[in-house]
Amino acid sequence: MDSFRGEMNETSVTLGGYVEVEKYRYFYFVIIFIIYVLIICCNSTIVCLIVVHKNLHHPMYIFIAALLMNSVLFSTAVYPKLLIDFLSEKQIISHTMCHFQYFIFYSLCGAEFLLLAAMAHDRYVSIFKPLQYPIFMRKTTVCVLLVMAWLVPICLVAGSTVLSSKEKVCNFTLNGIFCNNSVYKLHCVASRTISVYGVIVVLGIVFLPMIYIVFTYARILIISYYSCKTIRTKAAQTCLPHLLVLLNFSLFSAYDVAMPRLESNISKTVRLVMTLQTVLYHPLLNPIIYGLKLNEISKHLKKLFRQKIVNCIDT
Repeated sequence: MDSFRGEMNETSVTLGGYVEVEKYRYFYFVIIFIIYVLIICCNSTIVCLIVVHKNLHHPMYIFIAALLMNSVLFSTAVYPKLLIDFLSEKQIISHTMCHFQYFIFYSLCGAEFLLLAAMAHDRYVSIFKPLQYPIFMRKTTVCVLLVMAWLVPICLVAGSTVLSSKEKVCNFTLNGIFCNNSVYKLHCVASRTISVYGVIVVLGIVFLPMIYIVFTYARILIISYYSCKTIRTKAAQTCLPHLLVLLNFSLFSAYDVAMPRLESNISKTVRLVMTLQTVLYHPLLNPIIYGLKLNEISKHLKKLFRQKIVNCIDT
């Protein structure tokens, strides 16, 4: 029985969420390749600006750099496999690699929420405890928050990945274009243990950070509303980008959770389009939001572009 289960778990899984790949494979490939390059370039540009310019070596910008790097890693967990599949005759993935992609995907999703929670804490301390800010947000504290933001999701998601990978597989077609929580549909029997553990994981890396973020920003906005104009302006300038990113990522997460339960009611084409949008918009919007909405980053970006234009004219 154990050897049978071992064979089953090594069987390839067909990714059945693609639509007319044979007809549009090169179109799909070019579009996704361009988007992937843009994601890497846009996110890396702002990260490099933060690293190079000393006036950006503050906790808020360090957390932003971490968030943008997380977006690059998140895209890398999905896009290279998409590009390979578009050019392949069969869109398949081994059972082991499917769970590895699942593990990377959700570990980085959890890190996103925890990084946003760390940024919310940083903004609260900065606005309402400015004199104690250097004490509360020391370099050691920032490092601990960054490590925990990645380590906690890795540990929690690793548990669900191991539990899922050991389940017997009866279905070999995944209704998607990459391995997300649809992997549970491959199991012969729905596991109560996995379901309970999944709830714990979602509480730990999604709902608790989100509750903290919403509570923190709500308090910032309420208190700043009754404060002086300086505090209101500072709160609006620094909190709005984070709230936009949170809203964007929350919508993506809600779709990802709901899709396996709604897939029977949604056409294959609509499901493909919506799935591509969720992995496209968020990594691409993050650098745009932070680049346009935060003054210090915006100034350095404008200066960089001006230098590039001058260099092009001179040559």
